Amino acid sequence: MASTLNFLLIFFTALFITSESSVVRSPFRPNSLVLPVHKDSATGLHVANIRKRTPQVSVPFLVDLNGNFLWVVCDQNYLSSTYKAPFCHSTQCSRAGDHYCHKCHSAAQPGCHNNTCAVMTINPLTRRYTVGELAQDVVSIQSIQGSNTARIATIPNFLFACAPSSLLQGPFPKSVQGVAGLGHAPVALPLQLASHFGFPPQFALCLASSNNTSGSILFGNVPFKLATGSDISQSMAYTPLSIGPLAEYYILVKSIKINNKTVPFNTSLLSSTRGFGGTMISTTTPYTVLEHSIFTTFARFFVEQFVGVPQVESVPPFGLCFNSHILPPTRVGGYPNIDFVMQNRNVSWTILGVDSLVNARPNVSCLAFVDGGLNTRAPIVIGAYQLEDHYLHFDLSNSKVGFSSSRLSHPVNCANFNFTSALTPEEDTMKD
Repeated sequence: MASTLNFLLIFFTALFITSESSVVRSPFRPNSLVLPVHKDSATGLHVANIRKRTPQVSVPFLVDLNGNFLWVVCDQNYLSSTYKAPFCHSTQCSRAGDHYCHKCHSAAQPGCHNNTCAVMTINPLTRRYTVGELAQDVVSIQSIQGSNTARIATIPNFLFACAPSSLLQGPFPKSVQGVAGLGHAPVALPLQLASHFGFPPQFALCLASSNNTSGSILFGNVPFKLATGSDISQSMAYTPLSIGPLAEYYILVKSIKINNKTVPFNTSLLSSTRGFGGTMISTTTPYTVLEHSIFTTFARFFVEQFVGVPQVESVPPFGLCFNSHILPPTRVGGYPNIDFVMQNRNVSWTILGVDSLVNARPNVSCLAFVDGGLNTRAPIVIGAYQLEDHYLHFDLSNSKVGFSSSRLSHPVNCANFNFTSALTPEEDTMKD
């Protein structure tokens, strides 16, 4: 009798432990994720910290809207017990679109293995290319529910690229160790996260204009309400989104207006450049870049609308600067507004005139548009400065992008998306 009771006790204890274990290990499927983003004051570019590796560390990445995957330098102290390098011709390589084998003649280490996948990694600031290694490792990211932070979500085999440290040349923000690509590519952050967690392939970008506050990149079922309670969706306008040959995002701008007056330049330039037409949106270009002839006409037209403000000597890289002592005192009065008019003429991306000026040096404010010369990547590249404190919603399944209006005043302060009270993975015992 005692042996029977002991057997039953052991059986039910094992059943209970098995049941409890299955509950703890059940997959965590968040609907929304967030990456806090901060502005680097020295470069004007934006950086996101992403938790990677085992044991996990927070790694700073340059945010590249048009990057086709996440890459990080691995030849300097990349320590992780969960690092993997898929063999060439594997399904992981096919998913990343890589069909070449990587060879390395040094001792095996992260980024250096034979018969793995060779990945072409790109420096978005210098456009320099080099070969890296496709890899997998743990990545953790904060989930959200409404306007509140929730559990940490973990992807155990996130695909990324290992690149040599020599690729980090150019004006990168200090301490950055790689690039976080948000482009329309299978292993870029938006589509890889959507595929892993099963939420819609969409994301929102809200870059803060101050280096003292944080912006956000939101994935999945993105929120449209600020912490203040205001609903951004009421001020959103949408336009079709095109994808370039390197996973870049383009929109079709048909004309430019300043103070509701059309800038008289050759608009055929807007539909033909390097074999692909459109206006590029970029987070790695600090200020909006215009093709030379467009910039020349645009700057002259802006001056004509900015009556009574004397020009001063230009401060590179800007081509048009003003005496800031003579600038109008208010945000919305006296400054010429700028409209990028879309293919639907009822839709325009409005930039307040005051948001088109940047303090280049004491007492000097410059038009925050740059002459890109004759060989630009696109006739117009909308840069990070003009994206700040706008809410951009990239709906990839419906090939459209929405942007918040700023016709009269800023409806969006990206610092109002405050998701900084994140638990660390060690604190979250229910992670996936």
